[in-house]
Amino acid sequence: MDAAFTAEQEQMRRTLREILAKRCGPDEVKAAVRTGAGYDRELWRRLAREVGLPGIAVAEEYGGVGCAPGDLALACEETGRALLPSPLLATAALCAPLVAALGTAAQRSALLPPLASGGLTAALAVPGPALATALALTGEDAAGQWAGGGRAGGVQARPEAGGWRLYGEAAQVLDGHSAPLLLVAAHAGGFARSRTLLFLVREDARGLVRTRQPVLDETRPQGRVQLRDVRAELLGDEGADVPGALAATGRTAAAVLAAEAAGAAGQALARTVEYVRGREQFGRAIGSFQAVQHRLADLYVRVQAARSAAYYAAWDPEQGGLALAQALEALRAAAGEAVQLHGGIGFTWEHDAHLYFKRAAADELLFGPVHRLRAHAADRAGLFAPAPAAVARVQVGAAGSAQVKVAV
Repeated sequence: MDAAFTAEQEQMRRTLREILAKRCGPDEVKAAVRTGAGYDRELWRRLAREVGLPGIAVAEEYGGVGCAPGDLALACEETGRALLPSPLLATAALCAPLVAALGTAAQRSALLPPLASGGLTAALAVPGPALATALALTGEDAAGQWAGGGRAGGVQARPEAGGWRLYGEAAQVLDGHSAPLLLVAAHAGGFARSRTLLFLVREDARGLVRTRQPVLDETRPQGRVQLRDVRAELLGDEGADVPGALAATGRTAAAVLAAEAAGAAGQALARTVEYVRGREQFGRAIGSFQAVQHRLADLYVRVQAARSAAYYAAWDPEQGGLALAQALEALRAAAGEAVQLHGGIGFTWEHDAHLYFKRAAADELLFGPVHRLRAHAADRAGLFAPAPAAVARVQVGAAGSAQVKVAV
């Protein structure tokens, strides 16, 4: 395997870094998240036009760049460095793959070109705090109980002549307040014929109510989506393997998130190193103290390990869960050290260290926690398979005495 980046990948990374360095500094990030959409629309259009960012992993026949999902992960390392607030994760890493995997030919032709061009954004609406479960990152639920389970709660779907009606609520939807297109996971068939399906809901649908939610990490805006007898279009057909498609999308999304977190951790470390080189105490730079050097050296090893795991997951998405766990831990450590080593300024709102700390905490809440990511990866790999049960056999000896032998 050749692990070197291609010339096209290097060019994409350089172009992204140059654009984001000019248009996505800490002040621009703070201004963008306070807009109605939660991101800079003009910057989003520029990234779509000059880099093809939302369509990197969309097939060329639908107007995309036609690269592998791993290229999207490499691009997201750069967006993670800048903590870019954008609909990239929800649109390109979650919704576009689901449309490509489950949609009919007509749906793919109608939806993928505008998604790839950046003219249309989308959001995946999953009931409750169950996004990690729905994407099979922290556990598998083939029956789709997280979507409602045929009982009260979640989102319920009922068929009608010529379509479907949805009723329910999804409280934590990435970009759910602003995306013109929603992919809603809903429970259909009642308790007896339980199944989970995906539906397309447009922003102008009657009975759709969306509210932006206050969140820990403003660079990942979320909305509450309420569906009050909303007319919806089924994505694909009723026989589609929705849990399987969500799990496959989750593996790719985990690789993307791992690369993004590794990029953020690397930038937090770089800013901290730059600060300790210039900050003087007792007549010398604090970066010259051995204790500080040891802490930063340990952090450098963790960040590089997370970056290596993210690159491997970009090549093999089956390792996405483990890479995400490694990257989230590295980001949490890098953000924590950034706050500590910046001293009195590090924990203030004026400094941007808190942006990285919030990203670390919020991503673990949304897609983790880390120990469950690792536990699920271990279960899938069969690392801790239960030992075979012991069977006791009673044999009668020659003298009539009972002898117990345990066979394993």
